Amino acid sequence: SDHMENICGYLMKYTNLVTGWQYRYFVLNNDAGLLEYFVNEQSRHLKPRGTLQLAGAVISPSDEDSHTFTVNAASGEQYKLRATDAKERQHWVSRLQICTQHHTEAIGKNNPPLKSRSFSLASQGSANSPGVQRRPSQNAVSFFNVGHHRLPTGKRVPIMQPDHLVDVREMMSQAEGQQRDLIRSIECLPASGHLTSLDQDLLMLKATSMATMNCLNDCFHILQLQHASQQKGSLPAGTTISWLEPKISLANHFKNGAAQNFPAEINKPASVREEQSSAEPCQLTREPEEINPDEELEDICDDKEDDLGAVEEQRSVILHLLSQLKLGMDLTRVVLPTFILEKRSLLEMYADFMSHPDLFLAITRGSGPEERMIRFVEYYLTSFHEGRKGAIAKKPYNPIIGETFHCSWRLPKGSVATDAGSSAHSPSEQGTPPKEPDGQAEPDYYTVKFVAEQVSHHPPVSGFYAECVERNMCVNAHVWTKSKFLGMSIGVTMVGEGVLHLLEHGEEYTFSLPCAYARSILTVPWVELGGKVNINCAKTGYSASINFHTKPFYGGKLHRVTGEVKQNTTNTVVCRVQGEWNSVLEFTYSNGETKYVDLTKLSVTRKRVRPLEKQGPFESRRLWQHVTESLRDGDIDKATEHKRALEERQRNEERLRAETETPWCTKYFLKDGDGWVYHKPLWKTVSAAQTQQTDSN
Repeated sequence: SDHMENICGYLMKYTNLVTGWQYRYFVLNNDAGLLEYFVNEQSRHLKPRGTLQLAGAVISPSDEDSHTFTVNAASGEQYKLRATDAKERQHWVSRLQICTQHHTEAIGKNNPPLKSRSFSLASQGSANSPGVQRRPSQNAVSFFNVGHHRLPTGKRVPIMQPDHLVDVREMMSQAEGQQRDLIRSIECLPASGHLTSLDQDLLMLKATSMATMNCLNDCFHILQLQHASQQKGSLPAGTTISWLEPKISLANHFKNGAAQNFPAEINKPASVREEQSSAEPCQLTREPEEINPDEELEDICDDKEDDLGAVEEQRSVILHLLSQLKLGMDLTRVVLPTFILEKRSLLEMYADFMSHPDLFLAITRGSGPEERMIRFVEYYLTSFHEGRKGAIAKKPYNPIIGETFHCSWRLPKGSVATDAGSSAHSPSEQGTPPKEPDGQAEPDYYTVKFVAEQVSHHPPVSGFYAECVERNMCVNAHVWTKSKFLGMSIGVTMVGEGVLHLLEHGEEYTFSLPCAYARSILTVPWVELGGKVNINCAKTGYSASINFHTKPFYGGKLHRVTGEVKQNTTNTVVCRVQGEWNSVLEFTYSNGETKYVDLTKLSVTRKRVRPLEKQGPFESRRLWQHVTESLRDGDIDKATEHKRALEERQRNEERLRAETETPWCTKYFLKDGDGWVYHKPLWKTVSAAQTQQTDSN
């Protein structure tokens, strides 16, 4: 109560895309439980421009910066606010939270128990829209009161007996049937007229009812687990089962090798039980595994994503999803519909950026620092086209923590571009390749190895590494994908950095990645890249600045990119590039020469991947195989079921690790400052070999 003080002051309030942020004068009225705002302090005696009931509200500091926070009212209305600094934000957030808690608890104390134990959802919503039924005087407080049920004081909750589970299951089935009837009634409404299936109140009712049933099902699942464990005598009498129980018993992966047994799952769909039973015994290890490239076979998968298919059929689901999103909302924790997924993991998508390994290997053979920088820019700009599987914007699977992907490429040595003064097979261009065992001829191809790992779940960070030992070159990168809802599009920021190491020349090239946007998500979604990226080599003084241009509202070209390579010391531009990153690029050099690269005609080298039966259980293709197979078969429901099982396991195990304070250990990548580095990079291997050779001499 000491902190229940009325505070006031200026905050910035986000209005919309056109108006943006505006300064407004806010007043916290603790007595009434209201947050009000005015145009300015002088207009405080007038009627507020806006008012939020704080009872039942959620006050959330934003993770996008240290100044922003949101106030989400029980009515569904939201204020997105920004303070001048972190200290002021904390002051407002703490006072708002105290006021919210006080008035929420007051409602609970004054609210009597519901007279009826059940009511029909269908009968309540079948005649009119909730918006029509709502009285003009109804506010957030009365809205919040509807679902609140308080147990009589002094009475303990009776222990649930086994036969009571049957009654609960029957009641749950009835509620699920009523909820389905309600959804069906809403979706059968016409698309236009006085009351439509896209009515904002009806969309909110659909979302709320679905979330309520999901919550009830999770609670019922906990009761089943408790009953099953007591029946088996696996727990001492009186012990309760934590709600953190995983739904797939592969806990050793998430516990980093620690053995743990869990009760068997009951009442699960047959397809999920089959998926669980097919998993190996938990003998997983976090020790790095050396992948033999000879076990990898040329990839025959060709999952193009040019078919709208389910996207058109499920447009109502997309509209429903959009109705729940707020402008600028972080989508990292939002579960998106299965039908918009690509048939590959994000880790494999990073590997597909390497589909032109001949251009990658040609970088180190540039005759000088200038040519090597230009060759890197050429490789960099040609990588994004093949990284996309078709013109339709679909989303790859979100990798689960600990997921890995391995592959490699083989290229005949004569197919890789060299500088004018060397042969494709000359020892000088190969640096210091490893010696072949006695009796074995040196292979006539180069091998590029690739490994990726999901090193963090929150935030979602992926690390990937590629190397060619024969060419003494490797690349290490880490990427944190931050996605936001932007209205009719979704933006993904690729936070992180990559470093290309040319060990033969002692050069390091640092680079970043552009933002990606899924546009027109209600019609035919398509991908656009945007933003400025920089490539820099500190040793040589050469750098490149590349701009991915987003299409303006009127006119302009799609997928346009421009850039220039310059020598920083003299500020001389040595190469300019323009064109489209998914079509034709034009390189103009300082000597007046021009080179055109048609990306649609570039040869693509297929990656080599181990067969599924030889992959570990947490390698991408094997981990997601049932989701991928279901998507290929067009069975969206089955794909969703398998996807949900994987995601639930990850969430439950994350909570379990947090509860037991068990740190997560990565397999291939090590934390290095703000980034992640492969545990055995080529630069360390070569350095160790040179040191050993020096010592022997």
